[in-house]
Amino acid sequence: MDPMEPFRADVRSAVDAALVSLGLSAEYEVEVPPVELSDFAVPCFPLAKKARKAPVQIAEEISSAVILGERLEKVWADRGYVNFLVNRNMLCQQTLDAIIEVKEDYGRSEAKSVKILLEHTSVNPTGPIHVGRARNPLIGDTLARCLRLCGYEVMTEYLVNDVGKQVVLLAWGVANIPDSEVKPADRDKADHRLVGYYQRANELMESDPNVGEQVASMLVRFEAGDRDVIEQVAETTELMLQGIRSSLEDVNVRLDRYTWESQFIIDGSSKEVVDRLKATAYCREEDGAFYLELEEFGIHGKNTRFTFTRRDGTTLYTTRDLAYHLNKFSRADRLINVLGEDQKLGMTHLAAALKIMGVEKSPECVFYAFVALPEGRMSTRKGRVVYLDDLIDEAEDRAMEEVRKRRTDISEERMFQIARQIGAGAIRYNIIRVQPEKQLVFQWEDALNFEGNSAPFVQYAHARACSILRKAESYRPEVDVRQLEHESERKLIRVLSLYPSIIKEAGERRKIHALPAYGHELASAFNQFYQSVPVLKSGEHQDARLCLVEATMWTLRSALGAMGIAAPEEM
Repeated sequence: MDPMEPFRADVRSAVDAALVSLGLSAEYEVEVPPVELSDFAVPCFPLAKKARKAPVQIAEEISSAVILGERLEKVWADRGYVNFLVNRNMLCQQTLDAIIEVKEDYGRSEAKSVKILLEHTSVNPTGPIHVGRARNPLIGDTLARCLRLCGYEVMTEYLVNDVGKQVVLLAWGVANIPDSEVKPADRDKADHRLVGYYQRANELMESDPNVGEQVASMLVRFEAGDRDVIEQVAETTELMLQGIRSSLEDVNVRLDRYTWESQFIIDGSSKEVVDRLKATAYCREEDGAFYLELEEFGIHGKNTRFTFTRRDGTTLYTTRDLAYHLNKFSRADRLINVLGEDQKLGMTHLAAALKIMGVEKSPECVFYAFVALPEGRMSTRKGRVVYLDDLIDEAEDRAMEEVRKRRTDISEERMFQIARQIGAGAIRYNIIRVQPEKQLVFQWEDALNFEGNSAPFVQYAHARACSILRKAESYRPEVDVRQLEHESERKLIRVLSLYPSIIKEAGERRKIHALPAYGHELASAFNQFYQSVPVLKSGEHQDARLCLVEATMWTLRSALGAMGIAAPEEM
C-alpha cells in the first residue's frame, strides 16, 4: 500500500551495511527531500558527532561504502547528506499499480488493535461556537480521520459541561428572565436564541447579589443529586447543543459520542476522586477547600495548587475532569485531547493528579493557538463576537460569487451546492494548513484563492481529473510506465508515491498541517502535467496517461477526505 516503503527499506539496509563496514553504529533518519534534490537523503550530522568527523567527511565515506541494489540507481554525498535516487521505472510501476488496485483506499494502513479516544471541541454550551475556538473541532476531526487511515480504531468524543457555574447560570436565565429583556437572536438557531439569556443573566448577576446566591444554591443542589435542577440544566444544555451540532455539521464535523459531565456526579465517581485525593500525602485544606500541593512535580510559583473542592464542598471542573479521564482510560488504550493553549497548565495539573492517584498513564495533548480575524472583518455590530456560523455564511457567499463568475451553464441550485462545498472546504483547509501551535489570522484572500494554496485549488484539480475521465469514457487500466517519460509525468508519479507517508506523518506524528501542503503539491504537479502533455487523443500514450489521471483523482479524493473536505466532480 506504500510504494515508497520498499525503496526506503533498501536505503536503510544499504546505509546499515555501509556503517558496519566503517565500524560505526548510530541512529539516523531517512528523509524525503524535495524532488529536485533526491528521492531519499540521510543527514550525517548525528553520525558525524559519534564518529568525531565532519558531516561532509562521514557523508563521503558512507556514500563510497554503499552497495546499490536493483531498486536504487545512484548514491552521492552533498554537504553532509547521503543522497539516493531510486529506480524510477520500478517506483512508477509500483505506485500506479497500487493506486489503481485499491482506489479510494490508497494510503490506508492495515487495522491495528489499538483503541484511541480523541476528545475535541468540548466548548461550554453557553452560546454558539465563536471563531477563536473554531480551530479545535477542525484539528480534532482531521486528526481522527488521519488516525483511522493509519489503521487505528478511533472514537471522537465531546465532553458536555452541564455542571459548571456558567451552564447553571444559563439555565437560571432561561427559567427566570422574561423574553422582553433579551435581545432578539440574529438567526433562527437554538444556540443563537439562548445566548441572549446567558448574556442577560451575567448582567443581572453582576448587579444583583440575589441572582448569584440563587445560582450558587442551584450548583449545590445539582451536586447533591437534585433531579429537578439536573433535568432543568440538561434540557437547556441539549437545546444549546442542537445549535452547536448544526454548526459543526456545516463544516463536516460529526462526533461519535457526547459524554455529559453530570454523569460523574450522578454515578458517584467525582466523589470517589475527592476521597482518593483527600487520602494522599499531597492533600491540603484551607478555609474548608481542599487542594493538592504539586511543587514536587516541577510546578512552581502561584501554580502549585490543584484545588479539587470549594469551601461549600462542591467539586470543580478539574475534579470531574479527573473522573472523566479515569473513565476514558477504561474504554481506550490511548487518549488524545485537543485543547486551547490556555489549558496547558490545567493538563499539567491533571497529569500530576493522575500520578498521585497511582495512574501511570496520561493523555497526549495537541494544543492550538486561537484563530483571529483582521480588525473589523465581518463584524456586523461593533463589539459583537464573530461566530463560526458567521464565518460559514461569509465563506458560502464569497464562494457563490466565484461560482457565478465561472459557471453560467448550471442552475442556481447547483451553484449553491458547489458553493457550499467550496465554502466549507475553504474554512477547513485554511485553518488546518497552519501548525496548531502557531497563531492563525484567517484571511479570505488566502482561503478562497482558486490559484493558490487553498481548498478550491485542490478541489478544482480533482474536478478536472474527473472531467478528463468522463470525456475518455473508457480505457485500458494496464499501464506501461515506459510510456510515461516526460518530466512532468515522472514528477507527478513521485508525488503520488509519497501519499501514504504523508498520512502517517499527519496521523502518527500529529502533523495534520502536512496534508494541505501535500494537497497543494499534488494539485500543482497535476496541473503541470496536464499543461505539459496532451492526455486525450494522445495516441499510444493515451491509456497510460489516463491511468495517471485516474491515480491522481483517487489520491486527491482521499487527501480531501482526510481533511474533511468535499471532492466535487465539477466546479
